[in-house]
Amino acid sequence: MSITRNRSNYVFKGHKALLGSKFVTYGEIELSTRYDKYSKSETFNWGDSSSSSKQLAFAILYQLSNEEFANENVIKFTDEVVSNLSSRDWFLDSADVLSWINENSDEDIEQKVEQPLNVSKDRKKRKDNVVKKICKELNITQKNLANILEVPEGTVSSWAVKNEIPRLGKKAIEFYIEKQKNQKIVDSYKDFVGLLNVS
Repeated sequence: MSITRNRSNYVFKGHKALLGSKFVTYGEIELSTRYDKYSKSETFNWGDSSSSSKQLAFAILYQLSNEEFANENVIKFTDEVVSNLSSRDWFLDSADVLSWINENSDEDIEQKVEQPLNVSKDRKKRKDNVVKKICKELNITQKNLANILEVPEGTVSSWAVKNEIPRLGKKAIEFYIEKQKNQKIVDSYKDFVGLLNVS
């Protein structure tokens, strides 16, 4: 079966943050779980054969083939590929996935190397960009925000493109802001105690 190559060779990337959040991107845009097509889990996982790992397997296969092939091969792809992605950070080349699809397909199926979906310019104009707004309020860059949240820089970029932050991302940002506020209180108290000791 011939493979339709995209001019850009997109890569799937996975990252586990220390707080337990898991992120998967495709071409630096957050990968959709495709829960509407395959409803095993609303989250991704890897390194095992759990329902969340199967959800990731389906999403990857669906991204590069079609719904029928993804459904028929999700368990095999989970066992042979996703369960072996055991590291905290991993990369999976789309060309390697397409090769796996070729090897496991008996007949020609329509393959696709989809570009990640971006929101329209009109949608971005409708309201202030939430990522830029947060970065401005915290006086940090998007790269700094990615480091703080321990997610790939491309994930934060995708939030900026879509002009929305997922629930876990919002919670992590709220946690960071609260931590900063508490640190300021502690620092103020130390300064006050220091002044008392001097006088």
